[in-house]
Amino acid sequence: MIFTETPIAGAWLIELEPIGDERGWFARTFDVEQFRTRGLDPTVRQTSLSFNHRAGTLRGLHYQAEPHGEDKLVRCTAGAIFDVIVDLREGSTSYLDWFGVELKARKRRMIYAPPGVAHGFQTLTDETEVHYQMSVDHRPESASGVRWDDPELAIDWPEAERIVSERDRSLPTLAERRALADARS
Repeated sequence: MIFTETPIAGAWLIELEPIGDERGWFARTFDVEQFRTRGLDPTVRQTSLSFNHRAGTLRGLHYQAEPHGEDKLVRCTAGAIFDVIVDLREGSTSYLDWFGVELKARKRRMIYAPPGVAHGFQTLTDETEVHYQMSVDHRPESASGVRWDDPELAIDWPEAERIVSERDRSLPTLAERRALADARS
């Protein structure tokens, strides 16, 4: 596996190293020690699969808030996606920066996002499947997110036509989150 640091602190792009012969190829997709040597959490408590019928489907930007923050390893297993991570960790060197990368099933790349980094994607092809590994169990009370089209983030999504769930359309912007936090204090 080839690990490449992204501009988001603690997030990595991971590429497989297939070993092939006349039968095809074999590649390791997960290695606890390779994760540990980079200071990454190799714990896998849950795996999930997202299937998307149409190109342009947008999911995100999601994360689990503390105390249930999760490390997430994401790979496109069918089709192609534009995958985005956003650093929401105050005090991080990459706070409010975003990083986007195309993940294609045939390229077999993955993205690793640490806790406090929101994740989302937009499908680039019909019949797209995305596989997730998470370090903690899903906790509905900690499920959180930020609007995919937040002007403060200015993410350059590739597809103009977007299919977005009602839940994701109603996620708050960063400004709305700050205003809500100020009102509570």
